Amino acid sequence: MTQPRFDVLAIGNAIVDVIATCDDGFLAEHALDKGAMRLVDTAEAEALYANMGPGREVSGGSAANTCAGLAALGSRCAFIGQVANDQLGSVFAHDIRSAGIFYATAPREGDPPSARCLILVTPDGQRTMNTFLGASQHLSAAAIDPDLVTNAAVLYLEGYLWDPDAPRTAMQGAIECAREAGREVAFTLSDEFLLGRHGGDFRAMMEKGEIDILFANEGEAIALTGADDLEKAIEWLAPRVPVLVVTRSEKGALAIRGDERVEVPAEPVDKVVDTTGAGDSFAAGFLHGHVQGQSLKDCLTLGAVAAAEIISHYGARPEANLTELTKKRLG
Repeated sequence: MTQPRFDVLAIGNAIVDVIATCDDGFLAEHALDKGAMRLVDTAEAEALYANMGPGREVSGGSAANTCAGLAALGSRCAFIGQVANDQLGSVFAHDIRSAGIFYATAPREGDPPSARCLILVTPDGQRTMNTFLGASQHLSAAAIDPDLVTNAAVLYLEGYLWDPDAPRTAMQGAIECAREAGREVAFTLSDEFLLGRHGGDFRAMMEKGEIDILFANEGEAIALTGADDLEKAIEWLAPRVPVLVVTRSEKGALAIRGDERVEVPAEPVDKVVDTTGAGDSFAAGFLHGHVQGQSLKDCLTLGAVAAAEIISHYGARPEANLTELTKKRLG
């Protein structure tokens, strides 16, 4: 097998977070439920975007956030995700490339516009999120470059993108390509709400040996298996994937590889500011250690350190020097 050009190739939603401050009156005027997250259509997204105050635009998306964490740790990353040929599409492409991540997905012409999450922050710190998935849900099989897949040690897939038909077909093709090339496939379940619709697909993929590394939080693991508790969920999952990683928020995380089971506590944080992107960053830390051949314990610790950095500030991209933080922690 040839030496891969990239450590990780991720496929996921390409979203730009637009963060602006507002008062409670603005929320009331637009009938928005403070602190909630809702999906909006094109018309709502355009109208709200036009009426928001000056915003800070920061690229997001679950797998893209993981790539950002990996790149910050020194891993060689590539990303595939669909944007439209518009202003926010250009913002996303610029941000991800400036982080040192290879990104060559051609922008899509016409409607719908690029995905965005319009985040309104009130003086009390509450974040009200309005998510428009737009062009990101139109990733086609043609956007998957087989050479890119075969040139990555790990293919990392975002469960959120399994929902729409076109991206699901694209990711299935990428999995086949990775398996044929002898590369590893990592999959994150993303959210419990997906499991009611696609849990059967995910279980079948594990039974067929298509997933090498599965990332799940405690709730997702239980929901996927229908178990009564986490230990019963692990009992079903662990024999079906070479590496199982389960995050447990403030209770830490665990990983199982064959007969080896390791648990680590959560890293201490002075103040939890915003938990958005914690799971994405944990996956970045774990995968970075994995591709470097580190122990399960060190992989989990890297994940915990990366997650702790993210929840200490607003936004889902690292702001501190993750390389220094992890070196200090691991010695």
